[in-house]
Amino acid sequence: MTASVEELTSCPQTAVDRLAALARDRFTERADGYDRSAAFPAEDFADLSAAGLLAAAAPRAYGGLGLGPQQRVTLPLWEMTTHLAAADLSLARCWEGHTNSLVLIDALGTAEQKRRWFAGVVERGEIWVAWSGEPQAPRPGETRRFGTTVEAVAGGWVVNGTKAFATSATGARWAILLVNPAGPGGARHAAGACDELLLLACDLTDPTVTVDTGWWDPVGMRATASHVVRFDHTFLPSGHLLGEPGSYLAGQWQTAFVPHYAASFLGAAEAAYAYALRYLKHQGKSGDPYVQQRVGRMAVNTDSARLWLRHVAGLWDEGRLDEARIAGSRARHAVEHLAEETVQHCIRACGARSLVRPAPVERILRDLTVYQRHDNDDHILATIGRAALGERHDPSFHKP
Repeated sequence: MTASVEELTSCPQTAVDRLAALARDRFTERADGYDRSAAFPAEDFADLSAAGLLAAAAPRAYGGLGLGPQQRVTLPLWEMTTHLAAADLSLARCWEGHTNSLVLIDALGTAEQKRRWFAGVVERGEIWVAWSGEPQAPRPGETRRFGTTVEAVAGGWVVNGTKAFATSATGARWAILLVNPAGPGGARHAAGACDELLLLACDLTDPTVTVDTGWWDPVGMRATASHVVRFDHTFLPSGHLLGEPGSYLAGQWQTAFVPHYAASFLGAAEAAYAYALRYLKHQGKSGDPYVQQRVGRMAVNTDSARLWLRHVAGLWDEGRLDEARIAGSRARHAVEHLAEETVQHCIRACGARSLVRPAPVERILRDLTVYQRHDNDDHILATIGRAALGERHDPSFHKP
């Protein structure tokens, strides 16, 4: 843990190794407590900041490590995410939101915005996140409506309404809000024109921004603190607009983040596989041929997932963007199923005791089950099929 900033920036593997040590030595043992209390993993982020890792996706020129698809050093960032997910999938999701936000600032921000916002991360440990979620169809029995309205005013915009699934709501300092002046819906559900979608940076210490902690009570991913957030005439100055209106969709930036989910899925699978190896050896079951088959399958699955991520990262780094975008969807689909199968092999090989706390497998199972719903895998697979057939497709949000 003694590597200097210069060593971290000159050798990405040093940064990956430093994060892996933190995940193994500190974050893993905290995960159960954060899960039980559904609390944002604040101590973990403090450790990441103290270790010089919080600005992993910020450019070197601004004090960061220069990792990620925008800097074309993609795989080390995704490997960091995998290590975090092996410790705590909820932590990895919060980290994804933070690092993906830094990628967007790097890609779309002005020089002044980069200087100001990256300094906050490097010098003060500020955490970022990006929020789009505004589901428009209520579930049975649900009376509340989600969604935001945006009005242009002198010097900026005023935002009213709510965001749901607002990851890191009780831990982040800044949120990039994906909002549309045409009406509620965020990016995934918006009815307005693509060139109207805005990315607005919001300081979450603003007193007009409040968090409703009563809604987020899921079976898994509890420590993401993905609460409902309300905006009550929240003023966002013009200097907080990131990029041009519509630039997020025009640049297909969501496609850079789709395979990042797969990196988290892989971490969950690797944690289940590692637990199975320890448990089965301790129980003296290594000679059982059926156990050997399940362990073999887990080994192949995790190796396959790593190869998918390496392939997609290479496409991003080589600037082969059209290939990278559809390959990211393929990786997202494939790794979800590889991870799901790996966890099930672990459970079947180890038995019911693997699902009794404090064994981590029951949390891994719950977290992975919830996180896989982040995108609809049926729609992802249909998108892959449309692309293969030469049909119109949306690799960002998997809509026809």
